[in-house]
Amino acid sequence: MMHSEFITELKDTQNEHDPRKLPIDRVGVKALRYPIQVLDKAHTTQSTIAHVSLTVDLPHHYKGTHMSRFIEVLNQQGPVLHVDKIRTLARELLARLDAQKAHVEFEFPFFLEKKAPVTGAAGLMDYTVRFSATLEGDVFDFVLTVIVPVTTLCPCSKAISSHGAHNQRGWVTFSHRSKKPIWIEDVVQMVESCASSELYSLLKRPDEKAVTERAYENPVFVEDLVRAVAARSNAEPNITWYRVEAENLESIHNHNAYALIEKS
Repeated sequence: MMHSEFITELKDTQNEHDPRKLPIDRVGVKALRYPIQVLDKAHTTQSTIAHVSLTVDLPHHYKGTHMSRFIEVLNQQGPVLHVDKIRTLARELLARLDAQKAHVEFEFPFFLEKKAPVTGAAGLMDYTVRFSATLEGDVFDFVLTVIVPVTTLCPCSKAISSHGAHNQRGWVTFSHRSKKPIWIEDVVQMVESCASSELYSLLKRPDEKAVTERAYENPVFVEDLVRAVAARSNAEPNITWYRVEAENLESIHNHNAYALIEKS
């Protein structure tokens, strides 16, 4: 038989009343690493590691939330989470934490094999992908974000220089909502096609020549880049909202160049 001191109910501080009457919009856990599986366009499963954020709203009368329950809900999905369970995960957070709104975010590296443009040498490129989901009642909102590294060559530098032009590596952060899911690979291809050149992990000398000359023949400002991606998005009726950001690590300035377009 257990001693009585071991079965005495412990004090639940989180459920104590808070007199300040200030509700909290989001409270929970962040920077939790967890194995996940993502379906790619070839219908194969890619295993990766996500940084996970799980939060809910907290009414003004509660002092705190129960942090351990976030981890319990995540672990209930199994040792590896398939991303099609995100809605289920959000619904469980609402139930276990007696909340009205739940937020789930997974950010992870996604890998694509790319072949060099001339030699066909194959290498893996990684892209940062973020799944952001909110569930309030029966209303489920999902935003897909893909961060795509690219090369840009400055049109002004090309126009004023007798030879050469400065170019740099940058990245495009493209977030969108859509009526039907869009493959990550299709988002990457759309963004890369709007840059001076796409990037590769493996290039031989003939490939370097081709990529360099391609960029030189296709100069774009960050303004051109976000406009091109926005125009492509406007032409896609499946996309209902987007935000496109471009940032260049300028090669001849001590600052970055930046532009943003958001569809209201």
